[in-house]
Amino acid sequence: MAIFSPQNNAPAKKDQPSFASDAPPASPQRETPAVADFNPSQVAPPRPAVQADTSAKESLIAADLTIEGKIEGSGHVRIAGRFKGDVNVQGNLRIENGAKLTGGVKAKQVVVAGELDGNIESAARVELMDSAILTGDVKAGSLTVAAGSKIRGHVECGWDASEAVAPRKNGKAAEATELREVAS
Repeated sequence: MAIFSPQNNAPAKKDQPSFASDAPPASPQRETPAVADFNPSQVAPPRPAVQADTSAKESLIAADLTIEGKIEGSGHVRIAGRFKGDVNVQGNLRIENGAKLTGGVKAKQVVVAGELDGNIESAARVELMDSAILTGDVKAGSLTVAAGSKIRGHVECGWDASEAVAPRKNGKAAEATELREVAS
């Protein structure tokens, strides 16, 4: 069977290669379809399932893109390029190595391998990889910081919403307020 045949069985021009055989076309015969042999004993065992939330879709900002705006939604977001604006998602946010996000973040889980210039609010879990650069405040249920990452900002983690809003009497925040009042 020829892969490419000249249109209308016209002879090929000298300057164009001919992929079809020069023999006249064979009488039309019904081709037998190929049959794949899937023997279950020869199939590789299934890999262990990765526990990921498959109900939500992931949106990607590719490495060669620069976008300015606002992201809101219920799915996951992965930023590999540059984004300027706030990200407010009910899913997870991942900032890839080499990527930069300038703006505020509200997400269920935040993983930073690139650069974030903005605050992270109300995340259940924040993870800073060894290449992460975070300039901003963090309010999260838990925080994991890898050696080599850089943080500049205020961190509150392990507090629930009611404790985070209430002023602390014995903490640094209360002392700083008292110092400002004494200085004025």
